[in-house]
Amino acid sequence: MHIELRHLRLIQAISETGSVAGAADRLHVTQSALSHQIKGIEDQAGVPLFVRRSKPLRLSAAGERMLRTAERILPEIAALQAEFSGLTEGRAGRLHVAMESHGGFDWLLPVMDQLRRAWGDVDLDIRPGMGFDALTALTREEVDLVVTAEPGTDADLSFLPLFDYMPLAVLPADHPLAEKTALAPADFRSETVITYPMERARLDVFSQFLTPAGETAGELRQVELTQMILLLVASGRGIAVLPDWALRSGLDGARLVTRPLGNPALTRRLHAVMRAGDERLPYMAHFIRLARQEGVRGPRG
Repeated sequence: MHIELRHLRLIQAISETGSVAGAADRLHVTQSALSHQIKGIEDQAGVPLFVRRSKPLRLSAAGERMLRTAERILPEIAALQAEFSGLTEGRAGRLHVAMESHGGFDWLLPVMDQLRRAWGDVDLDIRPGMGFDALTALTREEVDLVVTAEPGTDADLSFLPLFDYMPLAVLPADHPLAEKTALAPADFRSETVITYPMERARLDVFSQFLTPAGETAGELRQVELTQMILLLVASGRGIAVLPDWALRSGLDGARLVTRPLGNPALTRRLHAVMRAGDERLPYMAHFIRLARQEGVRGPRG
């Protein structure tokens, strides 16, 4: 037996209106066309679906079974159609964000909170732990946007600039290097540098500052949380280099100071990466706009 959605709608309409004429009006077809459909369904089923000569027209036991199926399936189909319509119009969708860095939640969480209020039909989430497989996850559609400081040229991806930031050395206020207005690569030779748990090639202090100058740090200690890094620096366990947006909540000015790397100061740029074409989705464009606004707030440098 071949059952179509129009057959389920027919059964539901007759049940609710009590007549072929009423169902025909609701479904915008002629009574003769509807009667022809009814005969076709009953011929396929091999059993009557209606109790003839009843007013209002009643469903048989087989018709009631078909009605229960219609009442279960048709709302799901309507919801699916509405969801697809929202996707097509950019009102609904998914935005799962991954970051190729640590400490970005200070600016990312406010952005996602604003998006959640504006786009109730968009599935929003932050996917931590993607690390440097984030771009691979993006191409596999496991995430929808990656925040990275490494611009790329993949033709299947769109790289949009967000905002510039400054990697800052964080020092105990009484550290000898605090006397300097800016740090040089050689200043790190005998220092324990406390960083996020990332490969050296992915850390700005190494990839953009020390390695190009042929220098390195005395020791490297890696810690997951920004606040723990700051506590370790304040207790004299080493110095740190953190992006300025990770420090926007402020420092204990009596115990910690910041200094730029180099003169002129090293700066970097964050990018939002998405699959090519997704930047035209309204909620994606809203994310970019909010991120650019949020990224330049707070103390810089």
